[in-house]
Amino acid sequence: MMSTVLADTEWPQSGVSEGAMAGIGQTETGALLERSYLMFRSKFVAAATLAAAFTFHSPLAAQDNPVVAKVGSVEIRKSDLDTAIANLSAQYQQLPDEQKTVAALSQVIDIKLVAKKAEDAGIQNSDDFKQRMVFLKERELHNAYLRDQFDKLKPEEVKARYDKEIAAMPKEEEVHARHILVKTEDEAKDIIKQLDAGKDFIELAKAKSEDSSKSDGGDLGYFTKGRMVPEFEEAAFSLAKGSYTKTPVKSQFGYHVIKVEDKRNAQPPAFDQVEPQVRQIVMQEKYSSIIDEAKKAQKVEIVDENLRKGYDELTKSE
Repeated sequence: MMSTVLADTEWPQSGVSEGAMAGIGQTETGALLERSYLMFRSKFVAAATLAAAFTFHSPLAAQDNPVVAKVGSVEIRKSDLDTAIANLSAQYQQLPDEQKTVAALSQVIDIKLVAKKAEDAGIQNSDDFKQRMVFLKERELHNAYLRDQFDKLKPEEVKARYDKEIAAMPKEEEVHARHILVKTEDEAKDIIKQLDAGKDFIELAKAKSEDSSKSDGGDLGYFTKGRMVPEFEEAAFSLAKGSYTKTPVKSQFGYHVIKVEDKRNAQPPAFDQVEPQVRQIVMQEKYSSIIDEAKKAQKVEIVDENLRKGYDELTKSE
């Protein structure tokens, strides 16, 4: 379940890198990262939103919390700036630290200037203001409690969650292949003849291939099914380790001669590649557990039937 009071945040791109040839494949590292991304993607979005809401700074000791500005008789301390920085919009978060601090100071000064005018006008005594302050207090208590719980998260809990996810992943074959790309079928047939005569595949790729992978001897790294164009994929996965295609393989890019260097089960993403994301999943699951426990201790009753139906649908989907 995802908190309904938290601000939205954008999840970064998966980091999948393009392979040697656009439309043909991706590098082994890119493949690992993409599998990592796909494995956890649906969980990341909710977890990242949750984690972003609880960025905070520990209270500063007096000697580490100097006054940086004053508005009338009201002091602005470093801790005020830290709080403001943590609450800046995503646009300002991209600024260099010095500019970000200045932006936060400007915000705090504006807030205190207008807050004084609001107090002079007695806005703090209105029912609307008091009701909003109750909500803000409860939201901060909600966030503070969760921060405390998340701070207790142990590394072994994160590793155990990773191990569980990896154990549940289905086995998937991947191949390590090279290819030589040429424009015509006759060129491809001539290359196959040279291979049959004992010529080295890597040297032929460097000399004949029109693909950018030629400098690496046509190396495309490891890839799983679904990552190549269909004609290329079918040929590559049908080959035995160490063999090459005996007839040219035609695709939208031209004619390929393909060699399979190795076959194996796809390797799962290493723990250190996905540890931050797995940690966020554990945080999300811990959050759901906290909410479930709280609901058992306190009865939740929604009087409005339409709201109740909507709430039930939302919580079921989460």
